[in-house]
Amino acid sequence: MTSSFEQMRANVAKLLRGIDRYNPENLSTLERYVETQARENAYDLEANLAVLKLYQFNPAYFQTSVTSQILLKALTNLPHTDFTLCKCMIDQTHQEERPIRQILYLGNLLETCHFQSFWTSLEENRELLDGIAGFEDSVRKYTQVKVWMSKYGWTEDDDGQIFIFSQEESVKPKNIVEKIDFESVSSIMATSQ
Repeated sequence: MTSSFEQMRANVAKLLRGIDRYNPENLSTLERYVETQARENAYDLEANLAVLKLYQFNPAYFQTSVTSQILLKALTNLPHTDFTLCKCMIDQTHQEERPIRQILYLGNLLETCHFQSFWTSLEENRELLDGIAGFEDSVRKYTQVKVWMSKYGWTEDDDGQIFIFSQEESVKPKNIVEKIDFESVSSIMATSQ
């Protein structure tokens, strides 16, 4: 099955080159590819963005179920900005449709690190994950990193690299005061002469 997926990936890569990328006749192939990504726990941002772009150019072909799968797959790639890219390519009227609105809400909870609310809301909307393999595991990896980052003060730069603070960076100086009387020091000074 993996070899058939790789073959499909190669075929889609050919479709995405040049002007064929915007050919609405290729939409059914791209939509099947999105469904295959969901089933096989694979991810191809470029192909998914091409589908959303075709929906922009051809609103009559818009499919809520395919768009939902694209958004859910983008959530599995957090902390990258794929989810935001995909969200921006969906017009406002479609964003207000039931499954898309729910996924956008889940995405907002994840991006703002409201993890407990995310898991509660996800549990209430389990049907959203039908056919999306590996979603919860991918999200768990993201949430674990974010929890550790906030707990230990780790930071992420613009390139996505996480900086882990060492103990030396958080060492607090301590003033040590010693009381020494002259008699105990005078014997040491006398022997050193």
